[in-house]
Amino acid sequence: MQHPDFELYDNAGRDGDQIAAAHFGIATRDDLLRWARRDAEPFLTQHPLPAEVSAVTQRLLDIAQPALSAMSDLLVAIARWGGRHRFAEQGSPPKLLLEAAGRSLSVLAVADEADLAVLRAKYDPAPAPPKAPASGRRQAPSGLPPNPPPTPRTGSAPGR
Repeated sequence: MQHPDFELYDNAGRDGDQIAAAHFGIATRDDLLRWARRDAEPFLTQHPLPAEVSAVTQRLLDIAQPALSAMSDLLVAIARWGGRHRFAEQGSPPKLLLEAAGRSLSVLAVADEADLAVLRAKYDPAPAPPKAPASGRRQAPSGLPPNPPPTPRTGSAPGR
């Protein structure tokens, strides 16, 4: 099978994975993912599935959390081994390991936040601001008392 993105024996602009894939007549990981995204676009446009995507995302986070927590704990233990982290400078291996431990867990929080933002946009969007009437004063939403009149300023105007 000839690689659909390149002519045979044309290695200009290819990375090692692409060259190896062309040699064996297979697609690279990036090619497969790119083609899947391309083919999924019409389906995703016609079927926005925030609940289903959220269910998959939350399941993935539930599965990944124990592994990432264990990895984070291990990185912290390595960084603290023998007290190396106490007087280590920024950018040193112990400090970098501590930073990596924190970032590994923050990935879960960011993914969860993104998932909730998608769900909020679908199921609980922010209300549109009320439109000001011709008088220029904003009116209270129906069912609520009217807005109070503006209070006049007293005293002297602030100086410049």
